Amino acid sequence: MKKDIIIIEAGRSERNYWMDLWKYRELFYFLAWRDILVRYKQTIIGVAWALIRPLLTMLVFTIVFGKLAKLPSGGAPYPIMVFTAMLPWQFFATSFSEAGNSLIANSNMISKVYFPRLVMPTSAVIVSFVDFLLSFGILLGLMLWYGFVPEMRIFMLPLFILLAFAASMAGGLWIAALNVRYRDFRYIIPFIVQFGLYISPVGFTSSIVPDKWRLLYSINPMVGVIDGFRWAILGGDYQLYWPGFLLSLVLVTTILATGIIYFRKTEKTFADVI
Repeated sequence: MKKDIIIIEAGRSERNYWMDLWKYRELFYFLAWRDILVRYKQTIIGVAWALIRPLLTMLVFTIVFGKLAKLPSGGAPYPIMVFTAMLPWQFFATSFSEAGNSLIANSNMISKVYFPRLVMPTSAVIVSFVDFLLSFGILLGLMLWYGFVPEMRIFMLPLFILLAFAASMAGGLWIAALNVRYRDFRYIIPFIVQFGLYISPVGFTSSIVPDKWRLLYSINPMVGVIDGFRWAILGGDYQLYWPGFLLSLVLVTTILATGIIYFRKTEKTFADVI
């Protein structure tokens, strides 16, 4: 008697692939919740680790750039100015690192069962977004401490949060796919994160960059993301450099689109080379 052979593979069309993502939507929750538990399991202060890192960085940058270098803060208290940048930067940096290693860390699952591999880097970004929400509480505390009241621009913040999420996904997809094929990227990831912190306007405002260089400076996509956060939260004298912001927006969109294309192109080979 002839037996039917069932071949399990990714959706043959893009439509079927995105339907597969919806079908495996519970896997997002499972992987994200597992990573949260693993991250804070057997730690002394638990989820406070998500708060201590950006808080200490904010204190160092405030002392170095605000007290010693006396750089401008855009009319807001310097700690608030720094922390409005730490929120999107820490979100991106953590997402970039976690998503980049997500496929390697889950190699046993990839080599044994089928599911849309896009689930793994996406769940890593979701876990980082949880840290982002926790850190947002520090910003609210700083606002209360300094008596800082945001303007109506604050209602535009969800749009910039969406842009930060897109930037995190864009970087995460590219580095995750490249890390499977070229294992050297596991050593490059920390360097990119460290280097990016210094070339992004986290401890200072991008307004100190000379006008003739600002558009070139905005080639770093996180410049537009950080400037958008500050424009929405700080208000007042802080102005958004629209040409640079639009450039960052185009770059984030392009990197995300090409990241999805490259990830999908190489996805079928992950189980063979991982």
